Amino acid sequence: MNSNTAANNSEKVFLSSPHISDEGYEMQYIQEAFDTNWIAPLGKNVDKFEKELAEKIGIKSAAALSSGTAAIHMALKAAGVEKGDFVFCPSLTFAATANPIIYQNAMPVFIDSDYETWNMSPDALEKAFERYKPKAVIVVHLYGLSADMDKILEICKQHNVPLIEDAAESLGTLYKGKYTGTLGNYGVFSFNGNKIITTSGGGMLVSNNEERIKKVRFWAAQSRDPAKHYQHSELGFNYRMSNVLAGIGRGQLKVLDKRVEKKRYIFNYYKEAFKAISEISMMPANDWNKPNFWLSCILLKGAVRPLNIIEALEAENIESRPIWKPMHMQPFFAGYDFIGDGVCEEIFKNGVCLPSDTKIIDKDLERVVGVIKRLWA
Repeated sequence: MNSNTAANNSEKVFLSSPHISDEGYEMQYIQEAFDTNWIAPLGKNVDKFEKELAEKIGIKSAAALSSGTAAIHMALKAAGVEKGDFVFCPSLTFAATANPIIYQNAMPVFIDSDYETWNMSPDALEKAFERYKPKAVIVVHLYGLSADMDKILEICKQHNVPLIEDAAESLGTLYKGKYTGTLGNYGVFSFNGNKIITTSGGGMLVSNNEERIKKVRFWAAQSRDPAKHYQHSELGFNYRMSNVLAGIGRGQLKVLDKRVEKKRYIFNYYKEAFKAISEISMMPANDWNKPNFWLSCILLKGAVRPLNIIEALEAENIESRPIWKPMHMQPFFAGYDFIGDGVCEEIFKNGVCLPSDTKIIDKDLERVVGVIKRLWA
């Protein structure tokens, strides 16, 4: 049997796939929606999901939306971002962080990362404020790693600029004892299929500003005025979450702590396995940062490159992927300013995301580690 046939016969190891609870919590809420014939958008599950997530992370209010991208869009609108405004955004992120800035006809200014957190560099942020006066700042907690929030919050406070946390990848991450997404003016979560908990597709916007969240719910439901006829005084959006999907979210929320625990186990497994290979370094995990480790990532130096690892794993039916390509390097965003020294470019060029699926077992982790170690044999 050749190696390709062996790989095809091996069970696939996923990067990060949906993980339904063993207890079947999700189906209980879905069944309730069907039993009550409440499968349309909004309903009890939506209301309860908002309330339960807000209580879980310790924040006053939440709006369940169709995606994390929609939540960022609504956060920008709630923060007053309009045509021609500048919005500071980390360059090392997925495009969903930056795209809503364009939806609002605003202009992104991309901010570099630092090696200590892989997230927005406070030094680069300060330099950006010397050049621009933004209407809002978006910070991302990449791969579940918290940004240096004390410094970033202080800078934003000094300039009286609202801070939006893109915590799409960091639900369950703690920064000095507080959940990411609750530290700024607005927090955004994603429940896409690959996230730590999922509704198959969906998102949530959270804030302690209950009036703004109430307004977001209004905008997200087509801005329908309280009139007997259909009347609209403001531009509306079809962004509200389905009652069925919210039921999945309620069930998933019950196992969030278990999912975070497994993600941390996976990270520590890799950390121990690769400690003897000097050319591999793990993503940072500082004392004040208790990540959910949504994806476990490594940085490489030396002859073995990210593509070598990705292709070697792929040949064994194992998923992995590169680090996000920075936004200022993307063709669509090439015309927008970038502030920094290129740290995010180095992380992108040298980084790999390893399989971090919460259904992964030790045998699969051994397979992953074995394939990678053979590249140094």
